[in-house]
Amino acid sequence: MKGSRPRRRRRAGAASAVVAGRTGRTRRPRGNRPSDPVPESTEDAGSSTETAADRTRAAVQSFLARLQEGDPEDIAEAFAERVDWVIADNPAVPWVRPRRTRADVAGHFREVAEGQEADPAGTSINAVTVDGTEALLSGWLAGTVRATGKTFRSPFTIRLTVENGLIVRYRVVEDALTIAAACTPDARPPRRTADG
Repeated sequence: MKGSRPRRRRRAGAASAVVAGRTGRTRRPRGNRPSDPVPESTEDAGSSTETAADRTRAAVQSFLARLQEGDPEDIAEAFAERVDWVIADNPAVPWVRPRRTRADVAGHFREVAEGQEADPAGTSINAVTVDGTEALLSGWLAGTVRATGKTFRSPFTIRLTVENGLIVRYRVVEDALTIAAACTPDARPPRRTADG
């Protein structure tokens, strides 16, 4: 399409790990700085006025930069005071539960950082699409659950809605069974007693 930019594949290391709620301080892969641009959508690139998509793209860049830094309070500042938050209920994963406020969001990213170590080599953002106030991010996340020592690798998709420069809706789809299995300790065989 004339005037549109080609889509880029983006390897995001720890940034993509935390984008789906997997935080942890890791070193930043070369060529991946928070200032790297989010790939353009298929919108007309010839407009000189800021569009809703431009504002959404800027909010996504800010969110990814905050995730890269790993400070839960700072990450939460990318969200509105009230958030429509959905990550599928998963009782085996301690950091997955309903969140409604900016303070809840900070709690989520704090609990994720305490609960698992992100694996930047197995984590990537493969696509970012922006359409008006909506953004869709997809890729892979990987890490190790601290309590069990088990690793996981899961595809993910995140849908964000941005209003007034803040995330007001956050939807995550991931392989919940894989992550639950990594969070579940191995069953131990029953103890034998002296009687039998």
